[in-house]
Amino acid sequence: MTPRVALRLGRVSNLPTVWTNALAGAVLSGAAVGAGTVVITGLALSLFYLGGMWLNDAFDAEIDARERANRPIPQGEASLRTVALGGGAMLAGGLVLSLALGAAAFAAAVLLVLAVLLYDWLHKRTVLSPVIMGTTRFLSYAMAALAAGALSGNALLGAFGLFAWIVGLTFAAKQEAYDRLGAVWPLGVLAIPLLLGLWTALGSTVALLAWVGLAAVTAFALHRLFRRAKGDVPRAVVTMIAGISLYDAVLIAGAGAPVLGVVAAAGFGLTLALQRVASGT
Repeated sequence: MTPRVALRLGRVSNLPTVWTNALAGAVLSGAAVGAGTVVITGLALSLFYLGGMWLNDAFDAEIDARERANRPIPQGEASLRTVALGGGAMLAGGLVLSLALGAAAFAAAVLLVLAVLLYDWLHKRTVLSPVIMGTTRFLSYAMAALAAGALSGNALLGAFGLFAWIVGLTFAAKQEAYDRLGAVWPLGVLAIPLLLGLWTALGSTVALLAWVGLAAVTAFALHRLFRRAKGDVPRAVVTMIAGISLYDAVLIAGAGAPVLGVVAAAGFGLTLALQRVASGT
């Protein structure tokens, strides 16, 4: 397997959104957080993300052979056994790292791995797959906050908003293989992170600017999804994925950390840039 294939399997372009999740969860905990804790949390979450993406391809190998023959396993660029073992090893590595974050954070990490496995196993078989995917990001916030020392109300509320964003995003992504969108009413959940973000942003200029960016991303994505021209669904999906970092930036800046909010907002541009190197879906 070549390095480029490994990067494609892991959808590595989306990793900045995982890092900003780690930062947001830590800031929203309200506790004094050391940089080392945030780094370890980010590394563990990165391994969970990459391992989950690899296993996603392993679980979907048969379906991809029919619907997405350009994926590495159907193309013969990577063996099913290698991808499955590699994905499992990354999840295990993330759990080992999580041990250094304390018992509560480790428990959240275990739940996160279970949610990742459940999604990979069932996402083609149940309409509830967006909810399961949303749960993985909710638990990412929870793990980061617990690693910092406290699962505060702000962290839980922020995690709920992120959950809603991911549910809407994943609903759209499920249609990507067909380059179309069916019912549009589930996209209404996107109003939740926008409203939560606006309420958080009112006391901070940086947070408000990040919220304007998030609102623009939402408008762009909805326009593409409703228009439904060829290529619109995947373009909307990758933009919404990058928008996760803007959501994080709103909450971080709104919690009184504007400099870190700017850092998180940079994750939006970095994700879009990396998507030109490795597809985010």
